Amino acid sequence: MSSKIINTLSQWIKLSLSLLLISGHAYANECNISLTANDAMQFSEKTLTVPASCEQVTLALTHDGTLPKTAMGHNWVLTQAADMQAVANDGMAAGASNHYVKPDDKRVIAHTEVIGGGESTSISFSTEGLTAGNSYKFFCSFPGHWAIMQGDFSIQE
Repeated sequence: MSSKIINTLSQWIKLSLSLLLISGHAYANECNISLTANDAMQFSEKTLTVPASCEQVTLALTHDGTLPKTAMGHNWVLTQAADMQAVANDGMAAGASNHYVKPDDKRVIAHTEVIGGGESTSISFSTEGLTAGNSYKFFCSFPGHWAIMQGDFSIQE
């Protein structure tokens, strides 16, 4: 082969590898979610969506308020939409030591610990069993918060 053909092939290979690395990076970012909560009992987002290609999702929760977790704690809990209210009620009974989530509750897909102002936490969870078209809800299970602090979570084909 001539050196011109080899040089052109080499450039195409480099470009192809670069595009592959960039697309892999974008894919990884789609599976990572950042969410904030505040002292006004609000999440920064009302809807969270991840692509069906994500086998694992990592959610980072930051409490950007100033109040302590005993007064205005927040967590993030994911359930089927139909289970949200019952899980929240059972969470209140479970108490602060359990982060307001009933231990070993099979209805809970994922949850974080309760955090206070200025704190952060994260959780990674499998999307196995989650499907596009099903209705999922995320919410804060701190007593009295779930009715206001909630949103929709979905898997997108």
